[in-house]
Amino acid sequence: MSESPATRPTSPDALRVGHVPGVTLTKWRTRWDERLAARLDVVEVTEADQRRVLVDDAVDLCFVRLPIDREGLHAIPLYDEVTVAWVSKDHPVAAYDEVTLADLADETLLTDLDAVAIDRVNAGAVLLVPMSVARSASRRDLVHRPVTDAEPTSISLAWRTDNEHPLIDEFIGIVRGRTANSSRTQAERAASTPKPKPQRLSSPGKRPGNAPRPPKVRKKRR
Repeated sequence: MSESPATRPTSPDALRVGHVPGVTLTKWRTRWDERLAARLDVVEVTEADQRRVLVDDAVDLCFVRLPIDREGLHAIPLYDEVTVAWVSKDHPVAAYDEVTLADLADETLLTDLDAVAIDRVNAGAVLLVPMSVARSASRRDLVHRPVTDAEPTSISLAWRTDNEHPLIDEFIGIVRGRTANSSRTQAERAASTPKPKPQRLSSPGKRPGNAPRPPKVRKKRR
């Protein structure tokens, strides 16, 4: 039986990356495949498990949604997400382009996305989620509207402080937008850097390479 990406042991020829719902890795996976021969194993994890998969060494890195307990973790902030009100198509909120928290004051507000929450949304509740989540889990019977004064959520890339996997720096470089040349490992950069040519020392009695010839002195006739 083959192992899933979340349980496969660490290998220097592969990197395991987790992500919470809503995070799209398409452009980073494409750049990885263009630049490296190592395998990139990607697995979706729930927000409830985003720290556990790192602590349990189920993944090497994880795109997490803040807040998260950062003890023992490195975390690079990446971007913020707009919060939206996810409602059924016949809900009054659906008639607007955007809403405020005051507009939702009398509504039943939910924040945890699960099957029960979707059923309650269809029954008239309002689910507050990041826009990327609503888009990635798009449904024909639901619509979402930005909540202009709601706190945004933030996505970070996290990994354990004691994880010394050699490919972690490569992936971080790709996510941060480094070019193919600048994202190479130190060993590769050292191997490809041309060594300076030794300079030749001039032989005694010979001119240095670019030194001008001394002027000729003509003797005067008597």
